[in-house]
Amino acid sequence: MKNYFDLSGQVAIVTGCSTGLGVQMAKALANQGCAIVAVARRQNLIDEVAADIAKEFGVPTLAVRCDITDTEMVEKMVDTVIEKFGRIDILVNNAGTGAVAPAEDITDEQFSHEMEIDLFGSFKVARSVAKKAMIPAKYGRVINIASMYGLVGNKICGSAPYHAAKGGVVNLTRALAAEWGKYGITVNAICPGYFYTPLTTETLNSDFFQQNAKTMIPEERYGNEGELDSAAIFLASPASSYVTGVNLPVDGGYTCM
Repeated sequence: MKNYFDLSGQVAIVTGCSTGLGVQMAKALANQGCAIVAVARRQNLIDEVAADIAKEFGVPTLAVRCDITDTEMVEKMVDTVIEKFGRIDILVNNAGTGAVAPAEDITDEQFSHEMEIDLFGSFKVARSVAKKAMIPAKYGRVINIASMYGLVGNKICGSAPYHAAKGGVVNLTRALAAEWGKYGITVNAICPGYFYTPLTTETLNSDFFQQNAKTMIPEERYGNEGELDSAAIFLASPASSYVTGVNLPVDGGYTCM
């Protein structure tokens, strides 16, 4: 019997792996036998995540502190991973932020900060991983975490820098897929809708947001923990070898209307 999504012996870097969706996706990959490198800025949190994953799934783990806006730290992080594991098969570019304010009140700093992290930061990590590990190996899976807001606008909470940065991630995904396909590297993006995480639960359960879900989302609800996992596993696995340059919304249908 063939297990299409077996990731045994593979190594994945997951950025933004201190809380929320990053941790969920790391666990999903670990469940398929993948070694996990948890990357974020807060060492205490990634240490905890790495220890939890090792205990629960019995896979090798590593926690590496890195600010993805710092090129030197990114290069060092990638070197550390290669030194320990000798390979990097999968990159989940999940680290991100979100400035919320009416567009006319957004400061230069807010806009620039958003671009630095969500767009330029994602590029820096992908560039380093591809150059040092994936291109030499002639194999790789890059998964950028964009957003449904990289595909559409929104009226309920002003976040123009986020839309712009994630829209950039969407087309960066296509650009890298086009360039790196010849090396056996696929580059795809997941565009999540609203998901319940420790940070969003209170907001999403408010009357306003509950009403919004019924109006704006065909499934009339927000995403639950685990509902992003299968998309990440598919795009990370050898089974998706002929899928590249794709932006996959996992949003309950939000962007189909």
